[in-house]
Amino acid sequence: MDYRLGHKTGHKLSPGSFYPQGATPDVGGVNFALYSQHANAVFLLLFDSPQGQPTDIISMEQRTRRVWHVYVHGLKASQLYAYKVQGPFDPRTGLRFNDAKLLVDPYAKALTDKLQNKDNLLLAYNPLAQGKDLTLDTRDNTEIVPKCVVVDDAFDWQGDVRPDIPLEKTFIYETHLKGFTAHASSHVKHPGTYLGFSEKIPYLKDLGVTAVEFLPLHEYFVDDFLRALGLTNYWGYNTIGFFSPEASYRADSAPGSQTREFKMMVRELHRAGIEVFLDVVYNHTAEGNELGPTMSFKGIDNSTYYLLTQYPTEGQRYYMNYTGCGNSLNVMNPQVIRLVMDSLRYWVEIMHVDGFRFDLASVLGREEGRFQGSASFFDTISQDPLLSRVKLIAEPWDLGTYEVGNFPVDWSEWNGRFRDTLRKFGKGLLGQVGELGSRLTGSADLYGDDGRAPFNSINFITCHDGFTLCDLLSYNQKHNDANGENNQDGANDNNSWNCGIEGPTDDPEVVRLRLKLAKNHACALLFSLGTPMILGGDEFLRTQRGNNNAYCQDNEISWHNWDDLCRNMESYDFFRKSIALNRQCTILHQRRFRCGQDGESGSACDITWYGPDGNPPRWQDPENQTLCYQLDGSREPSELGNYRLFFIFNADHHPMDIKLPCPPADLRWYRLIDTSLPAGQDFADPGQEILLNPQDQYLASPRSTIILLGRHQ
Repeated sequence: MDYRLGHKTGHKLSPGSFYPQGATPDVGGVNFALYSQHANAVFLLLFDSPQGQPTDIISMEQRTRRVWHVYVHGLKASQLYAYKVQGPFDPRTGLRFNDAKLLVDPYAKALTDKLQNKDNLLLAYNPLAQGKDLTLDTRDNTEIVPKCVVVDDAFDWQGDVRPDIPLEKTFIYETHLKGFTAHASSHVKHPGTYLGFSEKIPYLKDLGVTAVEFLPLHEYFVDDFLRALGLTNYWGYNTIGFFSPEASYRADSAPGSQTREFKMMVRELHRAGIEVFLDVVYNHTAEGNELGPTMSFKGIDNSTYYLLTQYPTEGQRYYMNYTGCGNSLNVMNPQVIRLVMDSLRYWVEIMHVDGFRFDLASVLGREEGRFQGSASFFDTISQDPLLSRVKLIAEPWDLGTYEVGNFPVDWSEWNGRFRDTLRKFGKGLLGQVGELGSRLTGSADLYGDDGRAPFNSINFITCHDGFTLCDLLSYNQKHNDANGENNQDGANDNNSWNCGIEGPTDDPEVVRLRLKLAKNHACALLFSLGTPMILGGDEFLRTQRGNNNAYCQDNEISWHNWDDLCRNMESYDFFRKSIALNRQCTILHQRRFRCGQDGESGSACDITWYGPDGNPPRWQDPENQTLCYQLDGSREPSELGNYRLFFIFNADHHPMDIKLPCPPADLRWYRLIDTSLPAGQDFADPGQEILLNPQDQYLASPRSTIILLGRHQ
């Protein structure tokens, strides 16, 4: 069926409205609206099934404010559709219209299936052909492209109430939705799906986390080179649908069911008091560079949606690439900002999401090529009455800039300096104590001067991108051979330490050392000032077999093997008890930065620093590997009453005799945690803390963390 012969439809048509964009159903039909500034003609194609030819072809004659629109009477939710757009094909002027290609609606709320290249790469150009992007690819791909689904937003939320947990009481669990339950050991009814994840919510509640941060759940595209290697874009950082939940994570195969199942999962997480954060990728799309496929934005209005070059001879043929992924979205353009804002509001208002982690967020703040904290994107969010009230978390770097500490006041940030410092200190590198003090107390040097609180620092030691905690302590080198790139991919600078043996071992001394170091990291993460983020599975020492870039491994390398929970219950219990203890200790939830002085004053400060000898720390001594401090909780309401906490972080490979400060006359020192002790002794249960004798000193074992509680005897 040649749509260019004129529209064919048996439906009654009305002009419709330019707002909202996308496909919007009501009782009488569906309104369709698509932005394109430079198109000559736009055609709406309707389908009865995901494969095959269209049943109706409608020329969208109405255009308002650069938005093409039509109202089709008699249509209902679940209707399948897509677009073809006609206009100039002139890459040097930034125009790449190609009416042979079926295009996904940028506002589509669901797709029937995953986009992929089939039948001699009908979606893509040949990346081996130099200058191929200057030649129009006239092969029609209508039959093989997944179709957009008209979605009705109605859903029975059953009185859903957002947990609305303040950052100072938030514990983030970063995980991959599919990988959490895909392994057979998960024993869920619907493994690797939204519904399967819901089945595991009791586990998260028992652990004590208050927020799940999902790796991308927007519909994503798998690159051809990965398919050729038998791999996939497992992490999903290759978005093609900013409103569409990933179709492959649904349990029901019916078109659009992923939207309903996503909402069901959010509803159940909220019932358990757990918030939902989405990792979102608004910095680029899956269409890649000039040789990439035409799936949506390129064929709708390339020069609007993307940042293009301005070369004297090649003009706007090429794409600015601040992301390393082939292109960068042009968030300075009003339509692109509108798209992103509409997407974010949709996920908050309609899907009940509680916050976002923005991938390569510094790209979104680039104006005129450089990062600006007052960029249009940030200003637009800050004045939005809905988005300004949810949690906004930045990955504060991109391909060419590192902006930790430079985001606006209403943003939190992944604190990469916390990660790096704690890894270096934990493995015993010298000269870390000075920066360690800043990282453990909320990074005031990064966030203390612009109105933010310590909890705007998202503290983490591991995340999806890099080693797991188990592998951080088991490998000196990355082992990414399964990725098919000769181990050339992934970071080389990991600040990891294998504790003497590369990889898995049965050596009891090495096993004990690794477990102790894992507990040390748990203490640093969960008892420092800031918002802690745990990488999913770290609590039971999940391994990726030394792969620090498992983005393409949708298999047992990446999946949670729940048998590891049984094998490493001691580690799980330590994490669980640490989260519970943090909740008790209100001094750890203080929203102001600590203002105490080195232990020279006899008066109680909110923090007092000590060296092992009881004097102020030797901050600048490169040989010093031990840091101690006391927190005064007497002014913070807590079930612990009048209490003190004393921390000993000893990364030295020698034992250290620590001189303890005298607590107030009515308090005594008790041992809460000593990571050098065996299970059952390492973490005292509430009310079972061990009274110290003597009271003025503690022998800290090598490479250990100790937490003492000062309370009434």
